[in-house]
Amino acid sequence: MSSLSRELVFLILQFLDEEKFKDTVHRLEKESGFFFNMRYFEDCVTNGEWDEVENYLSGFTKVDDNRYSMKIFFEIRKQKYLEALDKHDHAKAVDILVKDLKTFSTFNEELFKEITLLLTLGNFRENEQLSKYGDTKTARGIMLLELKKLIEANPLFRDKLQFPGLKNSRLRTLINQSLNWQHQLCKNPRPNPDIKTLFTDHTCGQPNGSRAPSPATSSLMGSIPKVGGFPPLGAHGPFQPAPAPAPTPLTPPLAGWMTNPASVPHQTVSAGPLGLTVPSNAASMLKHPRTPSTNNLAMDYQTADSEHMLKRSRPFGISDEANNMPVNILPISYPGQSHTHTLYSSNDLPKTVVVKLAQGSAVRSMDFHPIQHTLLLVGTNIGDITIWEVGGGERLVLKNFKVWDLGSCSVPLQASLANESTASVNRVTWSPDGSICGVAYSKHIVHIFSYYGGDDLRNHLEIEAHIGNVSDLAFSQPNKQLCIITCGEDKTIKVWDVVTGSKQYTFDGHEAPVYSVCPHYKENIQFIFSTAIDGKIKAWLYDNLGSRVDYDAPGHSCTMMAYSSDGTRLFSCGTNKEGESYIVEWNESEGAVKRTYHGLGKRSVGVVQFDTTKNRFLVAGDEYLIKFWDMDNVGMLMSTDADGGLPASPCIRFNKEGTLLAVSTNENGIKILANADGVRLVRLIESRAHDASRSASGTVAKGPVMGTYGASSSAAGTSIGDRSAIVPAMVGLNGDSRSMPDVKPRILDDSDKSKVWKLTEINEPSQLHSLRLPDTLLAVRIIRLIYTNSGSAILVLTYNAVHKLWKWQRNERNPTGKACTSVAPQLWQPSSGILMTNDISETNLEDAVPCFALSKNDSYVMSASGGKISLFNMMTFKTMTTFMPPPPAATFLAFHPQDNNIIAIGMEDSSIQIYNVRVDEVKSKLKGHQKKVTGLAFSNVLNVLVSSGADAQVCCIILSPSPHPTPPHPISPSLTHT
Repeated sequence: MSSLSRELVFLILQFLDEEKFKDTVHRLEKESGFFFNMRYFEDCVTNGEWDEVENYLSGFTKVDDNRYSMKIFFEIRKQKYLEALDKHDHAKAVDILVKDLKTFSTFNEELFKEITLLLTLGNFRENEQLSKYGDTKTARGIMLLELKKLIEANPLFRDKLQFPGLKNSRLRTLINQSLNWQHQLCKNPRPNPDIKTLFTDHTCGQPNGSRAPSPATSSLMGSIPKVGGFPPLGAHGPFQPAPAPAPTPLTPPLAGWMTNPASVPHQTVSAGPLGLTVPSNAASMLKHPRTPSTNNLAMDYQTADSEHMLKRSRPFGISDEANNMPVNILPISYPGQSHTHTLYSSNDLPKTVVVKLAQGSAVRSMDFHPIQHTLLLVGTNIGDITIWEVGGGERLVLKNFKVWDLGSCSVPLQASLANESTASVNRVTWSPDGSICGVAYSKHIVHIFSYYGGDDLRNHLEIEAHIGNVSDLAFSQPNKQLCIITCGEDKTIKVWDVVTGSKQYTFDGHEAPVYSVCPHYKENIQFIFSTAIDGKIKAWLYDNLGSRVDYDAPGHSCTMMAYSSDGTRLFSCGTNKEGESYIVEWNESEGAVKRTYHGLGKRSVGVVQFDTTKNRFLVAGDEYLIKFWDMDNVGMLMSTDADGGLPASPCIRFNKEGTLLAVSTNENGIKILANADGVRLVRLIESRAHDASRSASGTVAKGPVMGTYGASSSAAGTSIGDRSAIVPAMVGLNGDSRSMPDVKPRILDDSDKSKVWKLTEINEPSQLHSLRLPDTLLAVRIIRLIYTNSGSAILVLTYNAVHKLWKWQRNERNPTGKACTSVAPQLWQPSSGILMTNDISETNLEDAVPCFALSKNDSYVMSASGGKISLFNMMTFKTMTTFMPPPPAATFLAFHPQDNNIIAIGMEDSSIQIYNVRVDEVKSKLKGHQKKVTGLAFSNVLNVLVSSGADAQVCCIILSPSPHPTPPHPISPSLTHT
């Protein structure tokens, strides 16, 4: 088969998988022999589908092809035989022995006799070599590890274990490009071309001909507006180049289907003799256990958008000559350990009431701070805005509704305020970095506040956004400029600049008041979903060219839309005029409902509100209850009444970590529910607040404000200067194809936020547990140590400049995969065996000041041991670059929390250098300390860098959008540019 034909098979495989033709996908994989789907193979083995296991393998190898293949089939049939014996099904065991295992007797007759003798034992574990055989589930898991090693070492599987790096929906894109080309050849190209079929070339009819139906009748295309599908919105859509006065339909899919990485490459292994013996070093067989995926198990193909494609090396088989070499592979062992997928349970949900807050008026909207996970922003029916520290039950801020500049208001607004001076809050939300919050009111206006921590909430902008009710607002960042999107009773959607308040776009097209907006960012395309009270949903690009889709919400309901935390799954929840409520997941590529969740009431009061968390759970307030769903199961997971007192359709909101859930009550209050982690977090803050109150005689501590951001005051309309200085650029980091989406109302990705420490108070010796980390490398004194941000590993830097990484694996004893003392971690190394070693040439280790820093997503480590600074890839341990040879030597390192390319480097000559790794350039050099720099810390909320030095001084510098930081507000001596 030609190379192009082979590539076409891969495109078809990708398309079939996208369309969920799973059986056809695996059949084509087997019949073509081009791609061995390790995930599918693993599932079949784990489920004991032995006939399908061998049938699938037969498309790639036969028993007698080579020693690796023989070993693979032998282990599978031996496991099948032992399972039959374990069930005391001797008839089936004999059948397997005669039909399946006898073929191996020609290669090892003694082994076949030994296997046969197992039939005579009451329990085959009486055989010494099988004495450690555990239960069936464990045995399959152990065998699967062995099979994966054999497959990856088998030359017949070379280049068949990795799916090509294709862009999402590549076949669709090629068809769209072909149609673009065909349309450009039309003599009379139409603005809205007529596409009736893909079976023949496209041509536009005569200009005076009758108008054809919508060209989006093909479900494959999914491209033209006013059908029941999401049209793709992007650069490869059909007919984009056609000159036409009307808006051009753009068509690559709004979202591709997600993919899982291929199996992690193992060390090269060899196929040894068949046998039952348990090796003495059986633990080595578990060196690379299968890590349960957190993604959709049904999706196996990688795309070029997957960060794993950039981080995992491609597994290579060994040469053909290996078949003629002496080989020796250790047989399977059965230690008491198994590896299973972690399933979500109701134990992970916040369902324990830990705090009750007396708001004083009916709650209309809530939003947790994106970084300070116990700060809750609340808006009420009388226009009050409150910020709570829920851990201590403390009201930090209370602002009553007031128009800041009544004289500049329109006549209709002044008339409305004359009749009633208050307005209800419809929506409150934080900006991505938590430095700004927005409030939408029921009367014309939107307020934007600047938050400086503690009780410092300052007026920033007042915008008369719509005529009448402002239904919703959300933050977005088109063209890297922070904006706020509003919608309202006047049937429009508007986009405003957050810094200046100037209007950027107005979107008209809804025929009823607009109820909600949901901005998003995907595949380099910024767009906005909007919903109206008549059940219509539309999508818009930032171009003033009209809506790109027009379709109906389920049941024509008044609905809200929200993405999962990682921005890959789209959900909506709403209620129609009859009180019927719907909560669904959408197939973005087709604009169709992917799944409808069961459990909402049929006579809901008001519009049911919902939220998502951690790519795992959905929650809705309905029928005086809080109802939870696992995203992957349509049945309701559980419900709770939160000890009673809830309204029929309560307002609800998760915090970013999913550890806390706020819910409104009938008595103008709020209840905070927590899971185990949330309970610990709340108790910790309560204890700190108690200690602070004792030491400060009951005074409320105000959060420190570090530096100033232009002229600020609490007066109406006050400018915050160049507020973009404190807005992080929401762009992809390090080229790892993970741009931060505009997800309403919480935008930043999990990996881009600082984690709140979940500490517990230690009072008793019994609370302390110890664990010795296993170390097979040279034992050397540890100089620096840090937990990874995910909490699943420990990284250390030793005296001899070598890094060591211990990882905890997910298993039955440690289902979270987090650091613990109940299970020992593994000293992890990539299959290449290389170590992350710092440059120490011409370095006196006794005088060196070792330092390192870990990026927020745990993908990179920056390190120095007195020599050059090294940047390592944590997945491969490879050195990506080295720079800045001494003198002076680096003494402290810190990654910027929003951009892994920006690094602050403290030097032994007392200077601080701001370095951009991507362009290999020092952007700024700062001075102020008198001795070497001993510490650096970026603020996660403010654009501030704090440094400490051996001169006992602490300095603060304020960062700006320009390459050079602005003059700081000093805590200690001022830093100056050089």
